[in-house]
Amino acid sequence: MASNGSDSGAGTKSYTTQNGTWRITTRKLPILKATPIDQLSNDLGIPIPEMIFGDNLVSIIHLPTAWTLSFNARDALDRVSKTEEGMLQVAVAEEWKKDRKEAMVKDEVKSVVKPFDWSYSTDYRGSTDVGGSKEGRWERSSQGKDPVRTDLLVRPDPILFFETVDLYEDELADNGIALLSIKIRVMPERLLLLSRFFLRLDGVVVRIRDTRVYIEHGSEKVIRQYTAKEESYAVLQEKLKGMRENAPEAFRDANVLAPLLRTEVDEVEVFEVG
Repeated sequence: MASNGSDSGAGTKSYTTQNGTWRITTRKLPILKATPIDQLSNDLGIPIPEMIFGDNLVSIIHLPTAWTLSFNARDALDRVSKTEEGMLQVAVAEEWKKDRKEAMVKDEVKSVVKPFDWSYSTDYRGSTDVGGSKEGRWERSSQGKDPVRTDLLVRPDPILFFETVDLYEDELADNGIALLSIKIRVMPERLLLLSRFFLRLDGVVVRIRDTRVYIEHGSEKVIRQYTAKEESYAVLQEKLKGMRENAPEAFRDANVLAPLLRTEVDEVEVFEVG
């Protein structure tokens, strides 16, 4: 850890950029216990994923203004649909029907019908507190003007701070996986954050929703790119076969699958914090 990083205890780490402008904080704690889970479920109005890291956190603070962009499980789950819109139909295991009392199963096709999106798909892009910033909202940007520079993801810049923080995970009654996790890394001149929701519903669909955040330390501009991709399981199997990939292994690797998915949403926003 570089000299301007610190370990604050209780699973919390922080790093302040060398110019004193940005502070990055992460917190990693065990999964919630029964009482906090019940309270969170009541607050949100939906059942909670099997593994919920309700105390975990990633935050980026602009120290001169206290402007903050943070990522936490509660706000992410609050973006899960609480209606039947977009429900997925899937051959569910008996355990799922037994564990989720609200499931209703039809004779012709086993259709999970609940008052929430049981795949826990979220379009969460982070929680913004404008602090003392003069500008109060994200502004939509054209793709050509302020794209998140994906070339920087593979540049060999020295990494001064890196952390991976999981927010929630559910195995969908052994039918696949839903996982929301955050990766953040700080280099000498910039920082990059990736929030990724990865859904694999075996035999049905793969879905990836990415939020990328890019900040140059000497700038007061925060660039955020949100992309939503998905593809049917059958189409992906054919693509992987043509690539001679080991399909069972590839279906567990979001990085392998991401380039093979159809892009449904691709939006870039900018926040001027000065």
